[in-house]
Amino acid sequence: MKAMIFAAGLGTRLRPVTDSLPKALVPVCGEPLLSHVIRKLIASGADDLTVNVHHFPDLIIDWLSKHPSGIPVHISDEREQLLETGGGLRHARALLESGGAPFLVHNVDILSDLDLGAFMAAAPSDALSTLLVSQRQTRRYLLFEPSSLRLMGWTDISTGEVRSPWPSLDPSRCRRLAFSGIHYVSPAIFPLMDSWPERFPIMDFYLSICREHPIYGVVAPPERTLVDVGKIDTLAEAEAICRRLLQ
Repeated sequence: MKAMIFAAGLGTRLRPVTDSLPKALVPVCGEPLLSHVIRKLIASGADDLTVNVHHFPDLIIDWLSKHPSGIPVHISDEREQLLETGGGLRHARALLESGGAPFLVHNVDILSDLDLGAFMAAAPSDALSTLLVSQRQTRRYLLFEPSSLRLMGWTDISTGEVRSPWPSLDPSRCRRLAFSGIHYVSPAIFPLMDSWPERFPIMDFYLSICREHPIYGVVAPPERTLVDVGKIDTLAEAEAICRRLLQ
């Protein structure tokens, strides 16, 4: 199975740590985030990895060269321009679409004890992409059809903003769930990106195509733990959770 790690971000929410270090190499429990995610993906069946880089790219490339994982690791180089998640995925197309099988995409700042194998097995066969979602409290939610968990839109509950390709969508009739930063993607996604600009967020893309192309959610089991290490004030929490996950 191929997998991609989004590691190119600037890590602005982790400043001042990321003023001199890429987010991927921020240590948690004595190991860089990148190390935790690579180990998780390999344990879940990944045998071919792609890592995108932009912020302090040479530090990430050097770390990878000094810490071989035992499987091929490719670099998708975005040092000239940060392409965001959608543009970054498309930039790695040549590394991901060969073989025609779905691939896993994982943000570098997500640590969990989730069973990614079970998540992938639960992906509907007709899905263009399947998003791992949870019931955590947040301000921005994805909106899903309650029974099939097909993606219908997005909302910001603090402002009431709703985005959906269905103009008359009623958010109150949808199930609200938070995206985890982990998705299982069909390579059929790439031709649909051809008309998009060089740089774009993946969620904008998903919301634009979800009426014609099915995108689903799979809900993480409530007994599982998932932590976003993207903020400076979550580092201490991440350390405590990480210690428990590694036991």
